[in-house]
Amino acid sequence: MHPNPIRPTLPSPAFTLLELLIVVTVLGLIAGTLGATSVRATLRGKTVGCLAHLRQWGAATFLHTSDHNDELPYDGAPNGISTQDAWYVDLPKALGIRTYPEEGDWRTNARAVLPRSIWMCPANNRKSNGRMLFHYSLNRRVNGSGEAARQTRITSIPEPSTLVWLFENGKLAAVAAEGNAHTNAHSGSAHFLFLDGHVQRHPAREFWDLARRRALTNGTAIRWHP
Repeated sequence: MHPNPIRPTLPSPAFTLLELLIVVTVLGLIAGTLGATSVRATLRGKTVGCLAHLRQWGAATFLHTSDHNDELPYDGAPNGISTQDAWYVDLPKALGIRTYPEEGDWRTNARAVLPRSIWMCPANNRKSNGRMLFHYSLNRRVNGSGEAARQTRITSIPEPSTLVWLFENGKLAAVAAEGNAHTNAHSGSAHFLFLDGHVQRHPAREFWDLARRRALTNGTAIRWHP
């Protein structure tokens, strides 16, 4: 027998540089996919939450009109100081929840944490200016303003399915018009509650002149004037 038999060489268990690069690349792709999925899920959740809040305001509107001879609530002061005869007082009462003046310090405190509530759009991070905060604003053109102000009967509205009632607010006031519509609340879109009770998402190009930086008035899908 040979005193020094030759033993077969076993393959090395270590990764080669190429194999290591492949593993790192695959793990990066997986992480990127999971991250994108998580972002999409978060955005979808914010969209669902906003739609739900506006639908609740729509239900409150119909509850109010059914108890008030088909009349919509008064607008109320745009700065949110009204304690009666205002949409942000009457509609919460219809739902059996606290009115705007009864809500927390998020209304007047810019440092307050925004609550999860019917008043808040989950996709809107705007906070109070120290005096008020409305993530949703009422279309002031429905009831009119000044000497023309009135309580409009919902049954008198032509084509209520295209007339804006509440909309996502790009500013702060409780009552405003098309110039306050948020143009980027949901990836270049915003949600609107129409007077037939339905809520719909519209891209900014349907309600905003992006080139001239101004709001569009009555269109085929969205109307601001009755």
